[in-house]
Amino acid sequence: MPDGRGRETMPGMRLNVEPHYGITIHNQLFIRRVKEENMSGKATGTFTIGNYTKVAAARYGDREAITCMTTGRRLTFRQVNQRVNGLANGLLGLGIRKGDNTAFLSYNRHEIVETYFALGKIGSIGLPLNYRLSPQEMVELMTFCDTENLIFDASFTTLVEGLRPQLPAIKRFICFGKEIPDFAVSYEDLISKSSLEEPDVEITEEDPQYLNLTSGTTGLPKAYMLSQYNNAGGGPTMIYMHDVTPNDVVMTVFPIYGRVGFAWSACAIFAGARNVIHQFDLTKILGVIEQEKVTISNWVPTMASFVLAVPDIEKHDLSSLRALVFCSSPFSVALQEQVKKRLCPNLYEFYGLQETGLLVNIGPKDKERKPESVGTLYFGADVRIVDFQGKDVPVGEVGEIIGRGVAVTAGYYKNEEKTKDMFKDGWFYTGDLGRFDDEGFLYLAGRKKDMIITGGQNVYAIEVEEMLMGHPAVLQCAVIGLPDDTWGEMVTAVIIPFPGREVTEEELIAFGRERIAHFKAPKKIIFVDNLPMTPTGKVQKFLLVEKFASA
Repeated sequence: MPDGRGRETMPGMRLNVEPHYGITIHNQLFIRRVKEENMSGKATGTFTIGNYTKVAAARYGDREAITCMTTGRRLTFRQVNQRVNGLANGLLGLGIRKGDNTAFLSYNRHEIVETYFALGKIGSIGLPLNYRLSPQEMVELMTFCDTENLIFDASFTTLVEGLRPQLPAIKRFICFGKEIPDFAVSYEDLISKSSLEEPDVEITEEDPQYLNLTSGTTGLPKAYMLSQYNNAGGGPTMIYMHDVTPNDVVMTVFPIYGRVGFAWSACAIFAGARNVIHQFDLTKILGVIEQEKVTISNWVPTMASFVLAVPDIEKHDLSSLRALVFCSSPFSVALQEQVKKRLCPNLYEFYGLQETGLLVNIGPKDKERKPESVGTLYFGADVRIVDFQGKDVPVGEVGEIIGRGVAVTAGYYKNEEKTKDMFKDGWFYTGDLGRFDDEGFLYLAGRKKDMIITGGQNVYAIEVEEMLMGHPAVLQCAVIGLPDDTWGEMVTAVIIPFPGREVTEEELIAFGRERIAHFKAPKKIIFVDNLPMTPTGKVQKFLLVEKFASA
């Protein structure tokens, strides 16, 4: 099995200690030798997530670190570290120890960021919960992940009360917000009554930090382990590749329970940039950008589509916005042009799975000349395009994208079969299709599972979606293959029309046949009001197939 840095155990090498998630074989051997030879005095140091807030407090002190639009609080870097330490020591006082699993449930607000760092400092393995999951799904995940503690936003008190009888293993409930229920400990009391000094817990790079969840595009999300190294080690490169400096004002609108949302929150701390935490709200987001002078923010293309449909965008002063970063789902050239024209002229884009972190990225200059590309190699990562036998394909040919890098998970929690399926010969198999051009820039061609075989011909859904997004009446679309007696699968486009713009099925079918090969063009159009989405902006196509297969 590969280690957390994407490498395989060397042939013939044996290790007589239990491996941790994220640790390399070489590191593990060295650490064991250090301990055996009583060389603990060697001042090698460690790169851990808790080090971020500690160093930021020393370097940036009383500068504003977090502007929380949800609670209205503004915290300095020094205050953030003090609150993190107070929470960490308070949790220790409750009996939570390194290795214990702690779930947390919250909207985007400063406490969820503090929780990540506090758990990281004491080695309690976090489980950030997606609040969009059903109650039963939350119970299943917390039970499966051996959860012993739950930290939650008071907005979810009624939900948590209903879950308690089904979660007998949870020993402690900690709540933040306006009204604290009787069964929970007050989050703020823990901080105010505890030491603000650094907690006395030894944390190393190979220690697990938290269990993240997959996007859930094919069913219930799966948990995978991220180490301290995965997160702390990936931050500096992410900052560098997006040109983030202490002069920036980052706006985090991605759900912070997801990997991207936490990554930007951590990177802002590392870079000394102010982080404006905002729960995505179409009625407020442009006003927040204007009011707080936001300079950079990471969105999914769906967010941009929604914002562009807001009336009177031009009334807002967005001149502070130097860049928008996009990821997670296809970003059509037509949408890019609208974003540059009406929101922000400079675009970044990156590619990677939840499990891999960033593998490639592209900046504004290259995006101008290669708008369909998601970028080229990212420092600390490596990417190949392979065929079904795992052999590299020639430049320009489509194959499966495989990668390895600093941020790649060490494996799926209690799911060795899934781990073996995704890791082969030291590489993570993404399930995504793509190709390289002759300059090494990557272009996506969709998911392997999204490839439609119609009349014996392969159709890549992303190509059809890109074409349809060029129609002025299409706000969003998802292309799927529906069972068909004649074609095997029928290319079908599920469309959300742009408000106030009329379009017919016949018009869109003709539009497609004029622009791509007839076998690729949609044979059926289905109009809907919304598409089922994951929290990271990916369409849950399996739900569309289930819904429309028998229609």
